[in-house]
Amino acid sequence: MYIPRLGFTWNKPVRDAGTARLGQWGNVVVAGHRRTHGDPFKDFPRLRRGDAVVLTDGTTWSAYRIDEGPCKTVPSDIEVIGPVPRTSGYTRPGRYLTLTTCEPEWGHSHRLIVRAHLDSTQPVEAGKPEALRR
Repeated sequence: MYIPRLGFTWNKPVRDAGTARLGQWGNVVVAGHRRTHGDPFKDFPRLRRGDAVVLTDGTTWSAYRIDEGPCKTVPSDIEVIGPVPRTSGYTRPGRYLTLTTCEPEWGHSHRLIVRAHLDSTQPVEAGKPEALRR
């Protein structure tokens, strides 16, 4: 996963296996820690509306654009990862991405979430997507 605002580095957050696959209809959910397991979402609070989040499955690049966040919720609020995330502003099924991490940074009483929509896809053999070109 690549998030240009956070630098062009590779991190290994985990996609929730019960959610949509990259580029498909539904909500792809990716969870990552802020201060353990390599700190992939350490700088999560820096994310902003319009930022690119680019993922690949090895054959296709999927570029998403952040629409909202970071927003704070509680761990029991599982509707935020539904196919049409509750309180997201999305009104119909689509191709969405929700990123989630713990809040506070060293705790787990809350979650921060970011919501995004699929902006573009392209084959890996076509090169890096525009969001990753410098």
